[in-house]
Amino acid sequence: MTAPAKTTPSMSRAPGRRASQDGRPATAFTGTLAVLGVLLLVSMTAGMAIGSVHVPPDQVWGIVTHALGADWSEPTWSRARETIVLDVRAPRVLLGAVAGAGLAVVGTAMQALVRNPLAEPYLLGVSSGASLGAVVVIVFGVSLFGPVSLSVAAFAGALLTLLLVYTTARSGGRITSVRLVLSGVAFASVLTAVMDVLLLTSDRGNEARAVLAWTLGGLGGVQWGTLWLPGAALLLGVGVLLVQARSLNLLLAGEEAATTMGLDVARFRARTFVLLSLVTGVLVAAAGPIGFVGLMLPHIVRLFVGGDHRRVLPAAALGGAVFLVWADIAARTVAAPMEIPVGVLTALCGGPFFLWLMRRDARRSTDRGVG
Repeated sequence: MTAPAKTTPSMSRAPGRRASQDGRPATAFTGTLAVLGVLLLVSMTAGMAIGSVHVPPDQVWGIVTHALGADWSEPTWSRARETIVLDVRAPRVLLGAVAGAGLAVVGTAMQALVRNPLAEPYLLGVSSGASLGAVVVIVFGVSLFGPVSLSVAAFAGALLTLLLVYTTARSGGRITSVRLVLSGVAFASVLTAVMDVLLLTSDRGNEARAVLAWTLGGLGGVQWGTLWLPGAALLLGVGVLLVQARSLNLLLAGEEAATTMGLDVARFRARTFVLLSLVTGVLVAAAGPIGFVGLMLPHIVRLFVGGDHRRVLPAAALGGAVFLVWADIAARTVAAPMEIPVGVLTALCGGPFFLWLMRRDARRSTDRGVG
């Protein structure tokens, strides 16, 4: 008599309901992406509607669709409102969405690469390195690479800083959260001091003041002609990281386990460091150093989609875009008519979040030691 077959969890799952590596159903991931997509659409509409001159959302959509060539209705708005929406707010909102998405994706990948939940461009000093590279170009008037000189210099500064921080944190053997963060803070302090000296001793007073404001992070002053580069960097970063999502998943199990599974850890890490530095450098050159987006959003989206990077990366990109668009709205309206640098607001949100992560990490380490 044949024994009844055992029912495995995958067999007992409802037909058509797939699960990720951590057991979460695919429908939950799809629903999360749908919600984030709707939130991003609403957020971008609000970003173009809210300001010193309020533009109703229906007029925002009318202006945008009319500019795209869809004449669904007769224009009922003034020329001034059309200029405000298309030439002032729309590029700013798009840059906020691109920068937020890019920083969140970079933070997600960094946390996997160094296997540290506290890793992100701002805390590791990568943003400071990119800022210093950009400031050198501005102060000394370097134009070797034409209109992309600022981004090239920011990329070089970000890559060099990331390599130095990683090498320093690893010099004692295994990388710990404390050693990595301390290395990042130390390099960021030195780089910021060098940048301040360059600005204070520069004979370009007006430019120095503008750069000092830029170092706090901001989306103002962006134009349509400069949006293509951060947009291209975002598409490149997300595309490559999605292709390499399996390798990022393998790293979560440790270097030895990843090597056993056939991953060349050193080569993969080096290639990914270059990619992350490129994306960070371009975004810093466009929007300034905006911190903590790459720290908070990966942890938040993992609560909804799990730890599989095939799901975390797109969810983090959408979540980061939504977060930074609303942060910029708050920066423009909280103290109107004065504008608060958006980097200040993200730091106010990210600082407490960072302290909570530190306490959680210390508590887990203590529990493991007791056990």
